[in-house]
Amino acid sequence: MADTETLRARFVHTLEGARGPGGGPDPLPYADDLLGRWREPQRHYHTPTHLTAVLDHIDVLAEYADDPDVVRLAAWFHDAVYLPDRSENEERSARLAERALPEAGVSAERTAEAARLVRLTVTHDPADDDRNGQVLCDADLAVLAAPPSSYAAYTAAVREEYRFVPNEAFRAGRADVLRQLLALPRLFRTPYGLEHWEATARHNMRGELEMLSPPAAPTA
Repeated sequence: MADTETLRARFVHTLEGARGPGGGPDPLPYADDLLGRWREPQRHYHTPTHLTAVLDHIDVLAEYADDPDVVRLAAWFHDAVYLPDRSENEERSARLAERALPEAGVSAERTAEAARLVRLTVTHDPADDDRNGQVLCDADLAVLAAPPSSYAAYTAAVREEYRFVPNEAFRAGRADVLRQLLALPRLFRTPYGLEHWEATARHNMRGELEMLSPPAAPTA
C-alpha cells in the first residue's frame, strides 16, 4: 500500500529540485491534486502503488538520466489522467503537466521535457541517445520483470481496469500489446534494466501470451 505522506514528501523534494533557486508556490496542493487523480475509483493497476514503484525504479536508474528530477516529475504525471476507455490518456496527462508545472515554478524548458517524456510512454520506445526517456520507460516497464505472484497480480489488476471489455476482445487486445513489446529489439534501454530485467520480462510476457492464446483446434 502506498504511503500518502511519503509520496507527498517525495513530490515536494522532486518539485523543489526541478524548479531550483527562487522556488515557487507551496508544492503540497499540487501533490494532493495528483494523488487524488491517482486514487480515482476506475483505477486498479494505475494507482499510487504503481506510481511508487515507478519512482522507486527511477531511483535505481537515476545515474543514467540527464535530469533525474524531471524524469521523476514525468512519472508523477505520466498516468495522472487515466480513463481505461479512452485512448488519449498520455496526451491529456502531458497537457496537464504543461499547465501545472509552470504554475508550480518549473522552467519552460524542464516543463517541455517532462511533457515530452509523458508522451513517450505511449510507445515506450526511446531513442538511443534519449537518456531521460530510457530511464522513465525502463522504470514504467519494470513491472514486466516482477516475480510470478506480483506479475499475476499486475495482469489481474489490468484486467479489472478493462472489465467493461468482453473477454475475447480483451484477450486479443492484450496479446497485441504483448507482441508489440516482444518485437522490440530491447525492452529495457539502460544497462541496469537490460542486465536485471530483460530476460525475466520476456519470460513473463511469453508465458502470459501463451495463456491468452486460444487452444488449438483438435485434429481428426
